[in-house]
Amino acid sequence: MAEKRDYYEVLGVQKTATDDEIKKAYRKMAKQYHPDLHPGDAQAEAMFKEVNEAYEVLSDPDKRAKYDQYGHAAFDPNAGFGGGGFGGFDGFGDLGDILGSMFGGFGGFGGGFGGGRQQNGPRKGENVRVNLTIDFEEAVFGCKKEIPVNMIETCADCQGSGCAPGTAPETCPECGGRGTVFKTQRTMMGMVQTSTQCTKCSGRGKIIHTPCPTCRGNGRVRKQKKVSVNIPAGIDNGQTISLRGLGNEGVNGGAPGDLLVTVTVRAHALFERDGSSILLDLPITFAQATLGAELTIPTLTGKVSLNIPEGTQTGTVFRLKGKGVPYIRGNGSGDQFVTVTIETPRNLTSSQKDALRKFAESMEEPVSEKKDKIKFGKKKK
Repeated sequence: MAEKRDYYEVLGVQKTATDDEIKKAYRKMAKQYHPDLHPGDAQAEAMFKEVNEAYEVLSDPDKRAKYDQYGHAAFDPNAGFGGGGFGGFDGFGDLGDILGSMFGGFGGFGGGFGGGRQQNGPRKGENVRVNLTIDFEEAVFGCKKEIPVNMIETCADCQGSGCAPGTAPETCPECGGRGTVFKTQRTMMGMVQTSTQCTKCSGRGKIIHTPCPTCRGNGRVRKQKKVSVNIPAGIDNGQTISLRGLGNEGVNGGAPGDLLVTVTVRAHALFERDGSSILLDLPITFAQATLGAELTIPTLTGKVSLNIPEGTQTGTVFRLKGKGVPYIRGNGSGDQFVTVTIETPRNLTSSQKDALRKFAESMEEPVSEKKDKIKFGKKKK
């Protein structure tokens, strides 16, 4: 028989690992090697058993202490330590909680651990996701939208039973209405119980002989509804609004899912956004930058006056406090930042060029002299 591997090595943790770290490692590896994910794979099944065995010891403080002191011999009945072995796998109650949280509600995943849950019990409805495109200003100041949503709701004709009016379903004789069937196997680790979806009723726990013509026996139908959505001021591109209970209706009395609305914001012709800040590029002339100017510029709440001081350089940033995006959580708004860019004049008249040359001479700046246009001919051989 092959030598047992160190339990810490099996779970991939250090000997100093905390209980949470051990549990997290177990969840990861149990999901990786679960037999339901690898049907017919003997190696995966063996790894799954090894992982369960390691966790059964390391998750129990007393067993872990014995293992740290004596190793595998602590659980060998022939070694004289009174460890008790793994015949009954007493730790499966905790394993059932873990595997149930990972695999519960999907056929036989983990169904045999901790008793398993009925497949035809109440199940929460699925979440519904929709995309909504809004204008830049609507995202900044908020708005109210009415959007069409395709969702699943209980069939009104059969009230969710799936049966035609005047008929009733039959409790599945195979699973007794549980939706799952259980199988017990004797393994090297003791008696292990697993559960699988009942094939006779497909996990519903009941058999419908006369299906409802409206929903075809499903108990639920797809419909389009118009839902009113309040878009909060300050929402940004890509953010999602969660509307609790407005998703698909649940099954067998389960709670409804949620409606998740993801917002896409159209670009603005003038402004850009950076978090709660509004950015604006403002072109100004050479004369305005040199001599200063009082300019009227746009903001999201209207036009305001901006003072450009003498000698302003290109790339200078001015801050307009409170002219940005409202904070989505809390009071107040961000700021608007105006970056100036000095534009070089083009297509000047002769008199304007002469004036600039005189200005350059007064500043002792070298500039090109006035030159006639050079005509280029063919190159002589």
